[in-house]
Amino acid sequence: MYTTDSNQITRDYFDSILLESRYIDADLPSVEINLYGEKFSTPIMTAALSHLHNTCENGMVEFAKGAKDANTLHFVGMGEDKELEDIVATGAKAVKIIKPHFDNKEVFRKIEHAKKTGAFAMGMDIDHCFSGNGSYDNVCGLPMKSKSFDDIKEFVEAAEVPFIIKGVLSASDAEKSIKAGAKGIIVSHHHGILPSAVPPLMMLPEIVKVVNGQIPVFVDCGIESGLDAFKALALGADAVCVGRALMGPLKDSAPGVTGKINEITNELKSIMARTGASSLKDIDSSVLHFRIF
Repeated sequence: MYTTDSNQITRDYFDSILLESRYIDADLPSVEINLYGEKFSTPIMTAALSHLHNTCENGMVEFAKGAKDANTLHFVGMGEDKELEDIVATGAKAVKIIKPHFDNKEVFRKIEHAKKTGAFAMGMDIDHCFSGNGSYDNVCGLPMKSKSFDDIKEFVEAAEVPFIIKGVLSASDAEKSIKAGAKGIIVSHHHGILPSAVPPLMMLPEIVKVVNGQIPVFVDCGIESGLDAFKALALGADAVCVGRALMGPLKDSAPGVTGKINEITNELKSIMARTGASSLKDIDSSVLHFRIF
């Protein structure tokens, strides 16, 4: 039976991908990754979550501490200015993802604040502009609006640090992001914001072909394990962003987040070893097979 639930479609697509093993000449793998001049211990990165205050005390800051202790890139969703300041103060390499606010003055204000605060990078989730009733979205009382190519280009130029476009789910948006000067994209359907959305992994090879190594390609939506991460990396992603799978562990504050990131990383390393990939660059789609239903 078909479903229009984008999250279920995404899960089913993940599970339809099978692996072959390659043991001869295999070795223990390294999962270190270099991004924007920094070396990270894992391609398992945090997704741009928001409003984690009820998960544990100072949830957003603890989330950042967990990422720092795992030595991974930390994406940050919407929140107050002081919260971003506290997140950056943890020492985490934080990427502030800014909402597509209706008034571009607010976008530029947030860009300036992120620069002043010392954010490692920043970006925008372009897919949070429309509501489900055909009007512009309103997020926590804040009005949103779609952005043009020229808008994106101006945001990129104002940032002065790498600017990453989140919510790319087409080769068209990937190409426009590159032309606008973006330094990275996140392939995502924002946890099913569009019904019947194509799974990010299904679009990934086409998007990677357009990007052609010019900028890093991140993937989020439904990454729950090292197995999921491996499949995304094999299809061309440079790294993945994990969100909801870290919310439960966050109840144990930063150590819970660090522990879960390390667990997913170790599972990724195990699968790499069993498929003959000694480094992230050795992972490729030739070990993947798609189940026929």
